Amino acid sequence: MSTDPNTILREAEAGMNKGIEYLTHELTGIRAGRASPAMVEYVKVDYYGSPTDLKSLAAISSPEPTQLVIKPFDASALNAIKQGIEEANLGVNPQIEDKHIRISIPALSGDRRKQLVAQAKKVGEEQKVVLRNARRDANKLADGLAKADGVHISEDEIKVLKDEIQELLKKYESKIEEMLKKKTADIMDA
Repeated sequence: MSTDPNTILREAEAGMNKGIEYLTHELTGIRAGRASPAMVEYVKVDYYGSPTDLKSLAAISSPEPTQLVIKPFDASALNAIKQGIEEANLGVNPQIEDKHIRISIPALSGDRRKQLVAQAKKVGEEQKVVLRNARRDANKLADGLAKADGVHISEDEIKVLKDEIQELLKKYESKIEEMLKKKTADIMDA
């Protein structure tokens, strides 16, 4: 295995980026008072026996700040979509109207806002663990460099590499903190 410090750093950063991407995706699904199609895009619907994302089965729009309208591409999926939304436990009540589903988004109570903030923080903490795991793996590879046959890397170079890995971690952890701060503000101000 021919690994060099630059490769180790690139792989660590790629792992940390995945954590940020996942967090972005998860935070989008946490509602912040306004109706957003992202709230239901990834709701799983049992469509002919296989769990399918709602966005693959229907057009989702927000005609008003407090409403979502879901128009299935296949009208026979209406009941399955309604059931999927109810099972997702989003705190909304989907209503079937003609060939679409309308969801009225209730105003958030103070307690519900606190629950949503806690949910966002929990997802953020989980992704910090992903970042730290990427750092741990990179540090193991860095330690492996010192022991590798035919590779001449000094202990000082290993220490510099580990410092760079730690700086990468700090950078990505601060990104997570910024994302959580923004989402908390969106939830509390909505």
